[in-house]
Amino acid sequence: MAQSNTVAEAVRQRTGRPVELVEIVTPGDRSSAPIQRLGVGVFVSALRDALLANEIDFAVHSYKDLPTAPAKGLVVAAVPQREDPRDALVARAGMTLNELPEGARIGTGALRRIAQLNALGRRLRPEPVRGNVDSRLRKLAEGQFDAIVLARAGMARLGRAAEATEVLDPLLMLPAPAQGALAVECREDDVELRKLLSALDDEDTRAAITAERALLAELEAGCSAPIAALAEVAEGDEGPEIYLRGAVFSPDGGFALRLSRTGTLADAAEVGRALARDLREEGADNALGVQHDPHP
Repeated sequence: MAQSNTVAEAVRQRTGRPVELVEIVTPGDRSSAPIQRLGVGVFVSALRDALLANEIDFAVHSYKDLPTAPAKGLVVAAVPQREDPRDALVARAGMTLNELPEGARIGTGALRRIAQLNALGRRLRPEPVRGNVDSRLRKLAEGQFDAIVLARAGMARLGRAAEATEVLDPLLMLPAPAQGALAVECREDDVELRKLLSALDDEDTRAAITAERALLAELEAGCSAPIAALAEVAEGDEGPEIYLRGAVFSPDGGFALRLSRTGTLADAAEVGRALARDLREEGADNALGVQHDPHP
């Protein structure tokens, strides 16, 4: 609701058009099962059904929740400027990750985070946690965990970013592809609305997300696989360039492969696909458990 309100207000300010929020509860909201058990798209299917049924005009998604395959009849009309994509640690007594003692219980349900915590070799104890930001922070305050790891973007959108005891360096904790970004989706044939929503689009963010999700799609992995990616746009010698980092992990952290590539904004998708191929050539399938034929 917080992120939808942000987009709604942006539409009002840029177009002068009124926007009504329609709350839709998804299967992912109702279930307490681990995300990897629920499957890809569990937070977006109900919203897409409402779009296709003309019950709503556009939907606001956390981009990392979208399946990599396009949805027939729908289009991402805008990718607003991204929030901080990094993960954040919230720990008791204001501790940082390095200050947590051996055996500390860290709440997170993401295999990507679990794998990277295990890869540190610190004998930390990742434990599953579900719920929104407020409920997770409450469980920490009640003593169910010594720390929790959250997307900093979600904390920022709720005005709780200051509660993070450490924003984790991507060298230690590489984010999920598209973390911190929003996708504003509408019907493909609604030309007028697509044009209206395009005013919210941020070119650098869209290019970065395109690269990250192209890597994810090439590796054919959803949120159940320990894959991480982060693309940044910076000025190069011949104009803006994308710097993409990608990583693949085994759940126990024993296998950790990190590589990077650069390219132009126009080649964002190919940068992602090329890095995915690099990861495969270096043994990424060992972690993914995928039998890949290099000569199809």
